[in-house]
Amino acid sequence: MDSEAMDAYSVAVSTVARIVTPHVASVELARGSGSAVVFTGEGHLLTNAHVVGSHRRGFATYADGTEAAFDVVGADPLSDLAVLRAAEAPPAAVLGDADKLVVGQLVVAVGSPLGFTGSVTAGVVSALGRALPVRVRGPQRSTGRVIEDVIQTDAALNPGNSGGALADSAGRVVGVNTAVAGIGLGLAVPINATTRRIIDTLLVEGRVRRAYLGVVGVPAPLPDDVAERTGQRAGLRVREVVADGPAARAGLRAGDLVLTVGRERVSDAQGIQRQLFAEVIGTALPITVLRNGAMVDVYAKPVELVG
Repeated sequence: MDSEAMDAYSVAVSTVARIVTPHVASVELARGSGSAVVFTGEGHLLTNAHVVGSHRRGFATYADGTEAAFDVVGADPLSDLAVLRAAEAPPAAVLGDADKLVVGQLVVAVGSPLGFTGSVTAGVVSALGRALPVRVRGPQRSTGRVIEDVIQTDAALNPGNSGGALADSAGRVVGVNTAVAGIGLGLAVPINATTRRIIDTLLVEGRVRRAYLGVVGVPAPLPDDVAERTGQRAGLRVREVVADGPAARAGLRAGDLVLTVGRERVSDAQGIQRQLFAEVIGTALPITVLRNGAMVDVYAKPVELVG
């Protein structure tokens, strides 16, 4: 890379760092630490659910050295997002839309790795649409639960970066750094329409109510004749139906190929999970499957996921 290109790259990264760093805090809790991003003018910060764990309060330190106590407003382990409310906070960062990211574009991570507040690393979007498995305790099984559409980046992330900002070249926060999966492989929860909905719910209710179907599946292609007839290329092959769960009571079977849920096409587990929010709990959710070459409609009544 020639010096002119290097200079342009340096200018881009330093500009993003200057824009974003004042909005990112180091957070300390009784048994852990991480990072958080100010995202409202009322002192709300966004971080990871795994950073706060079961804690209800802690202290935030901003890049200028200002310290403030915070309370945990709410957390959602299934998206690994949590909202805090600080007694004092700088102005809010600008949130972007991760759905507009493209592989290869510049991203900058800002956080507090190993306790070093305001640390900046840069890289590119390595991949989009990754899935990060999570475990949620509760009386119901959570097999196949994932954080959906995770951003993969090669921007260096270390312990303490969790909850920090992943920003685009315009300084908009497009992700919340959540995990280090290996050398040169970091993951971030995207900021998009789905996660904004989760964040808004946490702000108002302190938790996100989830619906539960009790079905485990894997993506699978549709037979050519069905694909031609429906215009859909793939569905979700049911591998397991949890005994006495809503899907079992509705008559879903292992081997069924799920085409639509709630009249929306699905081709993977995330396609179903996007619909399993509070409003479908206890309602008759239409599900169309391909079974023995024929399309079959069933109606399942999701129950609330307790965990």
